[in-house]
Amino acid sequence: MKVVSLQSGSNGNCFYVETGSVRLLFDAGISGKQAEERLARHGRDIRDVDALFISHDHSDHTKSLGIFQRKFGMPVYITPRTLKAVNRHQKIGKLDRVRLFSAGSSQAFGDVTVHSVPTPHDAVDGIAFIVEDRQHRVGILTDLGHAFDGLKDVLRSLDAVVIESNYDDQMLETGPYPEHLKQRIKGDGGHLSNEDAAILLKQCGGERLKWACLCHLSEENNQPERARATHQRILGDDFPIHVASRYDVSEIFEL
Repeated sequence: MKVVSLQSGSNGNCFYVETGSVRLLFDAGISGKQAEERLARHGRDIRDVDALFISHDHSDHTKSLGIFQRKFGMPVYITPRTLKAVNRHQKIGKLDRVRLFSAGSSQAFGDVTVHSVPTPHDAVDGIAFIVEDRQHRVGILTDLGHAFDGLKDVLRSLDAVVIESNYDDQMLETGPYPEHLKQRIKGDGGHLSNEDAAILLKQCGGERLKWACLCHLSEENNQPERARATHQRILGDDFPIHVASRYDVSEIFEL
């Protein structure tokens, strides 16, 4: 199984997962041109992608879903409530290949299954994803809200994870955001901090988890080196920690 972050942050999110002959994208918050070019750097053609999954209705995850579908021909898997919210707030254009599913359900692509996990993030119908083949399970866990019931069980079942590590507590507290926004980020519908994510991984990783990729880092309230240092302090220097860029494609992470 191979995983690539094409970009992650409030300026746009998109992740690629490949296992066997199945190729999947999760979220469409970057331009079609960026997605195509960044996949091409790893020798992948975006037109070979079998499906695009949308996690929730916020524009940093959805703003190019119409372009992805029409330009590259991939079907869009999205919940009805999320699709309704996207259509209400964004101009995505006509979609010809929409596959509606319910949060908590699973979708099969041959020997590969994509499981959806409802989250308490402050979206209309937020979900996280688990991609499972016959050997491995990888989580795409962004915009989680908080460490909700069931999240630890999800993490314990994974071989690798892309997980949000949105903010550094001190940087958020002393930063320029207004108080209501700070409370929203720290609240039950907001994001996980570096400390939150690291403690979860420490509690749930065990011997099964082979690596973690930290994603959705805040530009104003976090830094890649801070996020990595927090995780290494809690998890130890031997556990592989990657950090997804807000601006560019990652290397290929493998299982």
